[in-house]
Amino acid sequence: MNVAIIGHGNMGSGLAGALVSAGHHVWLAGRDQEKVAAVAATTGATANSLVDAVQQAEVVFLALPFAAMAEALAAAGDLAGRVVVDICNPVSADFKQLVIGHTTSAGEQVQRWAPAARVVKAFNTIFAPLLAPAARADKTLQVFMASDDSAAKAVLASLVQSIGFEAVDAGGLENCRLLEPVGLMNIQFGYFLGQGPAVAPGWVKV
Repeated sequence: MNVAIIGHGNMGSGLAGALVSAGHHVWLAGRDQEKVAAVAATTGATANSLVDAVQQAEVVFLALPFAAMAEALAAAGDLAGRVVVDICNPVSADFKQLVIGHTTSAGEQVQRWAPAARVVKAFNTIFAPLLAPAARADKTLQVFMASDDSAAKAVLASLVQSIGFEAVDAGGLENCRLLEPVGLMNIQFGYFLGQGPAVAPGWVKV
């Protein structure tokens, strides 16, 4: 599949490496072209401009802080019909609280900023070190997907499964109001309660 990743931080580079290893063609874009080129060289992705990366792709990952998303989406060009994956948790600078939530969410805001896109919330409960298949060994972690577009969730599910995760349908985009607090709780476990970035929530039927 043709995938664009906007952002070259830990999550962007981790997703790029995992997706390229699974046989997908990944275009990488971001503000710092030197960093984009370095991450592309390391992961096997193709460095490109923001607009060109988006135009090549069927699925676009927003691997950015929430505060940077509006500007990036405005500069991305035509997003109509594309699956746009919001992976963020809209956290404060100290990572201890959400800056929006409960009555709305980052996922819903992304849809408002890009009304013609098919927005899916996903990967917000997965830490970057767990994106590499080798880091998960024999464990299958869950990726929760929330969207009002069932076909977009199906497209993303195929990507999720191709890199060794279990795709879990988490309902409509409004459920980002629930998923983002789960992401914040995972940050608490990982960084404030001493468990490190090798933890992830799972929904288990018993």
